[in-house]
Amino acid sequence: MTVGLGTGTTAYHAIRRIGELVSRGYDLRCVSTSAQTDRIAEDCGIEVVPLCDVPHIDVTIDGADEVDPELQLIKGLGGALLKEKIVAAATVLEVIVVDETKLVDKLGSRCPLPVEVVPFGHSRTAYALGKQGCEPVLRMDGDGVFVTDSGNYIYDCRFDGIASPFFLETRLNVIPGVVENGLFLNTASAVLVSRADGSVTLMER
Repeated sequence: MTVGLGTGTTAYHAIRRIGELVSRGYDLRCVSTSAQTDRIAEDCGIEVVPLCDVPHIDVTIDGADEVDPELQLIKGLGGALLKEKIVAAATVLEVIVVDETKLVDKLGSRCPLPVEVVPFGHSRTAYALGKQGCEPVLRMDGDGVFVTDSGNYIYDCRFDGIASPFFLETRLNVIPGVVENGLFLNTASAVLVSRADGSVTLMER
């Protein structure tokens, strides 16, 4: 089977576990969502193949920054939202693993919405983002600007809750300079929620 590997702390544990299965003889290959995940998978002995080399992905395991009651997501604080969204779109079953602190009643309540933009004229793109009712902040990496694997910048857009995620997604995607946004809508097939007491809750669409 073909497994999609997400990016971030949650995905790291999944990759390690998949590596254990591979070492025991499980026949699978993986599609990665970032250079960071590539390195971890390689260290675990997992075969990573380009997305273009597979007809589809059977299951992808990833995390999320926020999950609402309808299983709509915000992702991208790990900086890999573009590739994660492309991989999710090619996936039959998208499984999201989070802890209970990521559950929200309304998206945008706790974390900013990442928006990936091309570097050219990015300040003008940020101005247009601000017109959507948010405060866009350019993501930094130490003394420099954070650059994604695709060579783009990310603006973290702070909303006071997102009332209409589908409408906002459309508004963001028509802004010149916007590559992708961190709203993952109607993407998750199931969400596994780790509770403080050690239990796990399954949420399904």
